Amino acid sequence: MAKMRVRARCWGTALGAVLLVAACGSVGGSVGGPAPAAARSATPGAGVSAPPAVPADDTGCDPTRSVPPSATATGPEVDRILKQGYLTVGVDQNAYHWGARDPITGQLEGFDIDLVHAIANALVGDHPGNVHYVSTPAADRIPALQQRRVDLVVRAMAITCQRRTQVGMSTVYFQTGHQAVVGAGSPAKTLDQALRGKRVCITSGSNEQDEIAQDSHGAAAVVFAVSEVDCLVQLQLGKVDAVFTDAAYGSSLVAQDATVRLVDHPYGTKYFGVATNLGDTDLLARVNQVLEDYRKGPWQASYAHWLAPYLGPSAGPPAAAYLPH
Repeated sequence: MAKMRVRARCWGTALGAVLLVAACGSVGGSVGGPAPAAARSATPGAGVSAPPAVPADDTGCDPTRSVPPSATATGPEVDRILKQGYLTVGVDQNAYHWGARDPITGQLEGFDIDLVHAIANALVGDHPGNVHYVSTPAADRIPALQQRRVDLVVRAMAITCQRRTQVGMSTVYFQTGHQAVVGAGSPAKTLDQALRGKRVCITSGSNEQDEIAQDSHGAAAVVFAVSEVDCLVQLQLGKVDAVFTDAAYGSSLVAQDATVRLVDHPYGTKYFGVATNLGDTDLLARVNQVLEDYRKGPWQASYAHWLAPYLGPSAGPPAAAYLPH
């Protein structure tokens, strides 16, 4: 695989709403989220079709495996949430069909938001105010959990072995792959053609940032943005030639703008999971139980409503894989 030293360029724009935060000079640079709210005590608690089995990597890590589910698991984090009566959840508020505000009602909606409702209803009951949403950029997902500004992150977060050392990750609830978004007039037919020699925008803190560091796909320069929507604006302005994202969020961009398109088929495999603080195994077991129940019907209904028109029919949710008891 070709290696590339990624150079982040900071683009100015007349659109005040577009705030590019570039990791200038470093692939590993991160984007700071909004000013942290008062942190709680840091005391820890005690894809479209079903994915094939994932072989463990050299460290013996299988990123798809999580703690066994439990509808009755208790511990410091679950007890605290039950006492307060609501969940604080980090989400995306700008991802069309995943997590975005309805322009008429102002309510958050989308595939990820449906899952948040299911988790909240199971844990604290279905009542107004059972979820406090926190807009969380991709690069702030892990810090938000580690600093206990949120209880969970449900934001199309890819499960990786590295992330499992930083936060708790649920079983897989969606499978996708890397994909590029280009202007409708682009002649690119493959991912490499879309990126080779081009200016490419990537969301800072995303799995694609890791991917481009390992294989440049011939990209000439990389721009880091706070979100995929910011990358879309850069593409619309002609500041970049392509957006490197995944099929899930890529389809969201295409649904918003008929002048862009996805290139070829998804490349590689990404697994989305719900994230918790690393020590909150009690909460993670509860989340995995919700996912067990969610796969039996609600998942398919949510997919049909939000994603099927753009991603096509689904063979069903990914199967769960668990660590030994």
